[in-house]
Amino acid sequence: MSGLQVADVIAKKARGGALTGEEIEFLVQRVVDKQMDQVQLGAMLMAVYIRGMGKEETTRLTAAMTRSGRVLTWPQHWLVVDKHSTGGVGDKVSLPLAPALAACGFKVPMVSGRGLGHTGGTLDKLEAIPGFTVSQSAEQMYQCLEEVGCCIVGQTAELVPADRILYANRDITNTVDSIPLITSSIISKKAAEGLRALVLDVKYGAGAVMKERQQARELAQWLVDTSNRVGVSTAALLTNMESPIGRSVGNALEVAETVQCLRGAGPSDMLELVTSLGGQLVALSGQGSAEVGRERLQAVLTDGSALDKFRQMLEAQGVSSADAQELCHGDPWKVLTSAPRVESVAAPTVGYVSGVDAMAVAQLCGALGAGRRRVDDKIDHSVGVTFSVGLGDRVEAGQTWAQVHHSGSLSEEGRAQLQAALTLSSEPVTVAPRVTELVEGR
Repeated sequence: MSGLQVADVIAKKARGGALTGEEIEFLVQRVVDKQMDQVQLGAMLMAVYIRGMGKEETTRLTAAMTRSGRVLTWPQHWLVVDKHSTGGVGDKVSLPLAPALAACGFKVPMVSGRGLGHTGGTLDKLEAIPGFTVSQSAEQMYQCLEEVGCCIVGQTAELVPADRILYANRDITNTVDSIPLITSSIISKKAAEGLRALVLDVKYGAGAVMKERQQARELAQWLVDTSNRVGVSTAALLTNMESPIGRSVGNALEVAETVQCLRGAGPSDMLELVTSLGGQLVALSGQGSAEVGRERLQAVLTDGSALDKFRQMLEAQGVSSADAQELCHGDPWKVLTSAPRVESVAAPTVGYVSGVDAMAVAQLCGALGAGRRRVDDKIDHSVGVTFSVGLGDRVEAGQTWAQVHHSGSLSEEGRAQLQAALTLSSEPVTVAPRVTELVEGR
């Protein structure tokens, strides 16, 4: 790479040229070594944002970012798999999916993130459980996978350092919604996990980053194609995110709902997502059809083996045996912190629930303290919203349809916002499935 200059490579991209593998490796190494100043970094991101990248370039960028840090390796006989979601409201699917896959014999080194927005991310939900530690070294992850079969952890300093730098600067340069940059960020982290198979949950609708199904399909195809090109067998499911997933939004509330799901009694849409995503991983790993996989996931959720894996994972990641036992097999609220106040919201008229605006619910939860606006904001794990009814249910005028769990007071504006999120129909409603499309590699 001698003779290459950062300014020249950036200028090539700014003129619309396709970067070679050598040029991309050079830029990524300069980012990691902190030999690229902020002005050049911003210029590079903006050049990619405006001029774009082809799929071959994006694959090269993804591979270079993956190699910028440690790439995890596992015993060859392990079936190592994972799932990634583009994020949604009430999306606690990773929490039951990882132990359910472990109960099916897979190894799941799930590297997850925190929420930056209206609601908490996967790690924030798990930190609602006293003692749960998301910071685990590669060696601790190995031990957890060997003994339990799954772990859910934060990104370590060793994994994909290039992404941490680029990700932080995409926000301040307004280059967040570049498909090549989104793709390389997501897939490089998953490739660094040393996966055999990956399933992607790409959401669209009011509560998703991608509002339109076509947008989600385009992103899903880029993610799937790039992941397959870097050696990870991958497919994506497009899923509807118009209404919140399940019956709860809020960190501790979603943990309690996770336990319900692991006991085989969770909301139907949550079970649909867990079994559908898990089923695809079974197929991608060559262990049977997706339908066979869904049946296997359903079986471990029904017979208690997934719940036992969850309990083991909690203990392996710092939760006391007594708390893990109580959470899984007793009363979760003897372990989790509940909000000091709960206020009910009544349906204004009789009708059938045809919609609940996911973004309106998320914004209310954010105002209550369930999420963070800045990275260093403190989350209130206890607050959120639960629903007494689901899509398609009939409600009477004055019947409670939602409860707001909060630590202060619910403003009239907040109450009105939640009430406006509810859409009622005078006629019975047919509830559409969450999963709407399968996207496979080309």
